[in-house]
Formats: sequence, C-alpha cells, structure tokens
Amino acid sequence: MNLGRAVGNFAGSVTLAVRGLLKQPFRTHPSGQLLMRLGGDQRRIWSSPRAILRGEGWKAALSVAGATVALIALDPWNAPYLQRTGYQGIPAVRWLNNILSGRNMALLINGVPLGFFIAGLITRRPYTWRTGLMAAEAAADTEIIAFAIKRTNHRTRPIGMGLDADYRRTWFLKGGVGCFPSAHTASAFSVATVIAERYPEKRFAKWLAYTLAGVVGGSRLNTRAHYPSDVFFGGVLGYSISHFVVMQRPKEPHESELTNT
Repeated sequence: MNLGRAVGNFAGSVTLAVRGLLKQPFRTHPSGQLLMRLGGDQRRIWSSPRAILRGEGWKAALSVAGATVALIALDPWNAPYLQRTGYQGIPAVRWLNNILSGRNMALLINGVPLGFFIAGLITRRPYTWRTGLMAAEAAADTEIIAFAIKRTNHRTRPIGMGLDADYRRTWFLKGGVGCFPSAHTASAFSVATVIAERYPEKRFAKWLAYTLAGVVGGSRLNTRAHYPSDVFFGGVLGYSISHFVVMQRPKEPHESELTNT
C-alpha cells in the first residue's frame, strides 16, 4: 500500500512538473522552454564584450585576463611536474586518477542537477526541481561557450605533450578541440554557483558545492588533462555565466516562504 501511494505521488509530481514546464515554470519565462532560455542566455553571453567596452565590469574582466595570462606564462614550469614518471607511478596517484577520471567527474556534474530535479518531483517541491533545471541550464550554457573557445585555440593537453616537450608551444598545434578552458571545471562551477545562490541560507550546501567543484578542477590537473590556466579560466567562466546570466532573473519565493504563508 505504501509503495503504491509513493508511486502515485511520484506520478502526480511528474504530471504537475510537465504541466508547469509546458505552461509557466518560471515567472520570467512564460514559455517554459529550455531551448528558448538557452538562446536568450547565449545572446547575453556573446554580447557581454560590448558591455565591457562600454565600461561595465571592465575591472573584473581585466583582472581575470591578467591572472589567466600570468598562469599561461607559468604553465611551462608547473605542467611538467605532474608529468614526472615518479609522481604518476605512485599507486595512490594512479588510484586517485581512476576515481577522478573525466568520465566520473562528468557523471558527478550531470548527476547533481538530475538529483535536484528528481528530489523535487518526489517531494513535490517546485523550488527544488526548478533548481535542478537552472543548474542544468547553466551547465549547458557553459559547455556551449567552452566548446566554442576550445575549437579556436587547439591547445594540446599536457598528457599529449610528454615530459621533455616545449610547454611554451602548446597552442594551435593540432586540429580539433583544444583544452583551454577546462569544460569540466566550468560546468562544475556553474552548477555549484546555482546551488549556492539558490540556497544562500544553507552554508553547508554552499561550501559542499564549491568544494566538489574544486575537486573536479583539481582532478583535471592530476590526470594531466589540463593546465592550471585552463582550470582557472574554466572556473571563472562557470561562475560568471551562472551568476551574471542564469541567476539574473526575479527571485521566486523559497519553499520556506511558501510554507509559512
């Protein structure tokens, strides 16, 4: 009987969610279509350089650019350290690389929005499942931008360079997709920022979200998939897209506010 009731509640939640998606899930997006929201987000993102040229946020942009250039200049000195056979041959390092593989990190990043969405459906909390949708939207926005940038620079990954390679010459060496910026890191920080800003009163959730995002970024260094500059810029990119684009819409009432009214 309890199982049947639980199944019935879940089915009802799914029905309500689908109806909401088709009608009016977000007050600022009556269409409720994720693709339309992504299109609007992308227009804002790609037009942001014009805003910077008008003097909006140029100090922050200049700071990020300066830090990224500095890290790129340091890559020839710090990247070979993780390439050393003595380091990569340590059993603990090999074990850690298997655990923090790109595939596992992708599952973690995609699993968080999905988890929020399913939990919100099961518990019938629209704020929770909408958080999952917004996190997925932020990750998708970030992946699009990261992929576009990576297609233009063709930067060779550290693991493809070798220990004795010239790390001052990592750009525009091969066709295809480069490694700048780290898309894993960008997506992780975009999801973490949505969660942190949707639940500002829950400090533990904020710290946990950003800690896991940091783990994702660190894993890309240890597995020799990226340089520190890739990871740094990816983190800034993910945070910026979530904070300045996805989260810039009128706030809806929190679940606690709806309960108290």
